[in-house]
Amino acid sequence: MKEKIYLFLRFIIFTVIFFILSRANIYGQIYPFAFSMLFALAWANQKVYLLAPAYLVGYLINYNQFSDIISALVTVLMLLVPYYIHVLLKKPMKKYELFIYAPLSQVAYIIFGVLGNQSIVSLVGTIIFGVAFLYICLVIFEPLIIRGFSYKLTTVEMTCGAIILMALSSGLVSCNIYGFSLLKLFVSLSLLVISYSSNVSLTLVFAGTMGVGSLLPGNNPLYIAPFLIWALAIIIFKNQVKVLSALALVASEVLNIFYFDLYYGFSIVEFMPVVISSIVFICLPKMVLKQLNLLLTKNNERLAVKNVVNRNRELLGRRLSSLSEVFYDMNEVFKKLIKKEMSEEEVKDMLYEEIKDSICKGCSEQKHCHRTFGEDTKKIFKELITIALERGKITLLDLPGYLSSRCGRSSHLIGEINTLTSQYRSYSTLVGNVDTSKKLISDQLNGISGIMKNLAGEVDNIVSFDSTRENKIIDELSSNNIICTDAVVYEKGARSTLASLVVREEDINKLKLPQVVSKICGGKMAVYDVHPTERVGLVNVNLKTAPMFDCVFGLALQAKSGSSISGDSHSIERLDGDKFMFAICDGMGSGESAGEKSQTAVGLVENFYKAGFDNDIILSSVNKLLNLEKDDIFSTIDIVIVDLKNGIADFVKMGAATSYIRGNDECKIIECSSLPVGILQDVNTITKKVVLNERDMIVICSDGINDAFGSDSEMRDYLLTIKTANPQEFADKILEKALANNNGYAVDDMTCIVVKIF
Repeated sequence: MKEKIYLFLRFIIFTVIFFILSRANIYGQIYPFAFSMLFALAWANQKVYLLAPAYLVGYLINYNQFSDIISALVTVLMLLVPYYIHVLLKKPMKKYELFIYAPLSQVAYIIFGVLGNQSIVSLVGTIIFGVAFLYICLVIFEPLIIRGFSYKLTTVEMTCGAIILMALSSGLVSCNIYGFSLLKLFVSLSLLVISYSSNVSLTLVFAGTMGVGSLLPGNNPLYIAPFLIWALAIIIFKNQVKVLSALALVASEVLNIFYFDLYYGFSIVEFMPVVISSIVFICLPKMVLKQLNLLLTKNNERLAVKNVVNRNRELLGRRLSSLSEVFYDMNEVFKKLIKKEMSEEEVKDMLYEEIKDSICKGCSEQKHCHRTFGEDTKKIFKELITIALERGKITLLDLPGYLSSRCGRSSHLIGEINTLTSQYRSYSTLVGNVDTSKKLISDQLNGISGIMKNLAGEVDNIVSFDSTRENKIIDELSSNNIICTDAVVYEKGARSTLASLVVREEDINKLKLPQVVSKICGGKMAVYDVHPTERVGLVNVNLKTAPMFDCVFGLALQAKSGSSISGDSHSIERLDGDKFMFAICDGMGSGESAGEKSQTAVGLVENFYKAGFDNDIILSSVNKLLNLEKDDIFSTIDIVIVDLKNGIADFVKMGAATSYIRGNDECKIIECSSLPVGILQDVNTITKKVVLNERDMIVICSDGINDAFGSDSEMRDYLLTIKTANPQEFADKILEKALANNNGYAVDDMTCIVVKIF
């Protein structure tokens, strides 16, 4: 039942629209609006089985001659027949086809016009202006179908909407019932509602638009001045009680009639539209006006939303800062839990006392050995302890001759020293692993604290939104046939501008999209993220200030001859802040074990960098984690972090082969000396910063490639001979040369990454 009532109401609305537009004209001779609106509404997915009868009823109320009936029927048939043919063929009607069917629908109207001696100029004008009005309707209907009514219209769309209002005004001018003006009723009520629900400028624009529209039928400026006077009177009391706005409207109409004499006389019927509008406005429920307010001020409310965003960012920044302090304090606690290691002398003194108590206690020669020859005995015992700690045990051959001849417990002494030193080594390893774990946790807590502090600094900054540029972007994209339902432009830092747009799916790959945003934002913008929205067919496109540089890369690799699995692993990742990470991890040896070790190391490095940890913490943590495994399989790590914003590369190496930067005329050698990861518990990382130039080629490779050349200088000289600018071809040539140097045999696993900066 509700559905039927809804359809009936839509039928009534369409009928009223066609009734008004069929009367709308230009200078009383050109009638282009009704048939154009019919085809535009059909394109806007309105039910044709409602549009067709509504058009016939609305048109024939005004014109009911035989020629008018035939003309109306032909117009409707030229819509229905193509429409249902497309439905049967299951092919959607193309937009350009509307501009064929719409003019053809006026064939009967033109024939009867010619037979009735109607002006050819007016008939041709009806077709030309009708096609133009159809285009205008499509301009505003198409985005409204996609975006709905809750988004701001572009300048072009608002202009088209104003022209449609002018057409309605042109039709309403002649809709008088015994002197009662429907135009005045519609405009006065609309002004009251718009003023209450929207801003002053929209109220004045609406009044002026309807006034200009009333000029179309006969160049009569009768209503322009009254409409503008109404608007001015109403907006004075915009923020007051509703009754005052209504009374101001009535008072202004009294001035128009009796003081300004704008209507050239007075009639109570002419005065009634304003009175009725005022009464209806006063009686309108607040809920209705509230809904209209939401509809008309949706974009103004975005300012409040943006303020909420900044407020939430401020609160989040404070919480992140507090969490950062918590993790820092936890880091300090874990540092204090780490036991201080005993020095070598302290260990020997401790073990000496233990041996003296366990072996010499009760011996008849104890006083003689430890009092008369106390210093010599202590020195001999500590030397034996030193040998046991270094070699793992001592034998009878390690005892000095005078001690073995004098001491009756020499065999017990050897066994006790071996037992105690073995126990100490096991204990020391256990404590060392525990301390390493504590230090690892401490480093991670410190790293998390630093990350949260940085995040707090980022989030706590106020985001500066730019509404002017947002509106320009929407307008400019619309003029390039890119429908943008919403846009947000804001600054992040001194040199970074970000834009988030909601566009149609088919528009994301159009070159005009970044070009328009770049032009309006005053710098080159690049798309960095695209993801779907809640509405089908719309996607969110995020752009930001493009970095100064970009890069492309090539990768070439070869497992050791005879091995199916390479012991090398690599990683190529884009990090936050326009940075790229290139890494090669070479597991010592080859095959599955080396491959697993290198894959573990490169995976840890990759995830630590993506999480935002610093170089020192990353490599120290990876080193400690791998050191705990104690499997005697080590890995070298070669990392290059390229910052595309400023063209700076950070080279971080742990036991890795030499890297190279091949420029136009020279080739730099990059070396960093340090042990592979997992050998020592503590590692001091060395980072080399290099300023890059355009067209530089960064070359990093595993030692399988580097060792295939006689020396670093020999490889450098070879790199200078490579002429290709393609990084993939560059990497392939390096691998080919390395294999050729070994007669086509891969002595070790080979991996090469070449990065080109431009």
